[in-house]
Amino acid sequence: MNKIANRQVICEVLMEHAKEDRDVVVLCSDSRGSASLAPFASAFPEQFVEVGIAEQNLVSISAGMAKCGKKPYAASPASFISTRSFEQAKVDVAYSNTNVKLIGISGGVSYGALGMSHHSAQDIAAFASVPNMRVYLPSDRFQTRHLMEALLEDEKPAYIRVGRNPVEDVYEEGNVPFVMDKATVITQGTDVAIIACGEMVKPAMDAAKILKEKGISASVVDMYCVKPLDVETVIQAASGAKAVVTVEEHAPYGGLGSMVSQVVAGECPKKVVNMSLRTRLSSRDIQGSI
Repeated sequence: MNKIANRQVICEVLMEHAKEDRDVVVLCSDSRGSASLAPFASAFPEQFVEVGIAEQNLVSISAGMAKCGKKPYAASPASFISTRSFEQAKVDVAYSNTNVKLIGISGGVSYGALGMSHHSAQDIAAFASVPNMRVYLPSDRFQTRHLMEALLEDEKPAYIRVGRNPVEDVYEEGNVPFVMDKATVITQGTDVAIIACGEMVKPAMDAAKILKEKGISASVVDMYCVKPLDVETVIQAASGAKAVVTVEEHAPYGGLGSMVSQVVAGECPKKVVNMSLRTRLSSRDIQGSI
């Protein structure tokens, strides 16, 4: 069982690049511990900014530093960076097409018993609605590394959402079929196409195995690039199946399911089932997710 969380991999990649590039900077909103970025702060104190519990300042300061030639990576709980600082992310980062990477940690219901105030079930919809803002949900530690390496090479805004805990590997080290902004087709099937993102990819793979035992052939697509959505792969997967199932740790509105449904309805109409978080979560649901 993998014990390395995706957030830890983000820190490792940023530290590797910070050694050679002093323009790589990290900013946190009293979140260096939960973001696994404490090692970065200790190793590169002159390339680290702690703004305290002030997510709006976090994003605006990052945008200002980017305008001065820095390459800022701003990390904060996904629930806060996508809501408290939405105006700053929209205007200072996205509308201005500023080279700021926003890292939403503990996405979905990762925080468990901390409750609804800490859950992020609307972050994908919020950021995907803004021009110039890209949205990525890597599925495992290996894909996270490839994604971060690619993002360090460009100068465009992006939102990266990762969970809190380690997740089982989807890929193998040295064998990660990663292409920037292209979904990965993990398995091919003819009965149903399962399109998942982030930490839901591994459960989707497990489900495909169970379906195979029952004589049902399922495709599994890792749509880590929710925006820009890989429309071509969605059409190919849907065209070769009788139905489509989307899986995401997000509300049923405005996320992966909504985007896939729009494409399928317009290009190759067939039934789409969206498996997502409920719009209302009871205390029993929350406790069961811990």
